[in-house]
Amino acid sequence: MKLMINNKSYTVPDSFKEKRLTEYLRDELDLTGAKNACEMNACGACAVLLNNEVIKICHVLVKDAEGKKITTIEGMAKPDGTLHPLQQAFVDAGAIQCGFCTPGMVLTAHALLLKNSKPTREQIRKALQGNLCRCTGYQQIIDAVEMASEHYRKN
Repeated sequence: MKLMINNKSYTVPDSFKEKRLTEYLRDELDLTGAKNACEMNACGACAVLLNNEVIKICHVLVKDAEGKKITTIEGMAKPDGTLHPLQQAFVDAGAIQCGFCTPGMVLTAHALLLKNSKPTREQIRKALQGNLCRCTGYQQIIDAVEMASEHYRKN
């Protein structure tokens, strides 16, 4: 079985097909942005993009991702490590505190901005409602998404 993760093809041994995708990404590929947090599809810490759609993967098995394009937070930055403009906006807006929720927030915002490059603050709030943050109070996160939206309108 093959998986396409961050534009790179991976051959997955049969022994991993029944494992959770979070475990495979974290333990086998060292892609640790997606977190095993609530394990109830509630907090968004495990969010990645499958075919540019946000999905919480704490209950997704590796075999269920076959044939889909997977994007993790590690796939957002350029190969030289330069942050994606959305990631940089999170830094610039002070939207990162402990960082635990940040990967899921960024990927959820990325999916929103791919569909709607000029969302209202209410649309941003609605898109992010499945991602929980205990540190920032959300205003800086919404500010960051607003700031980054200009990049999406230009590209």
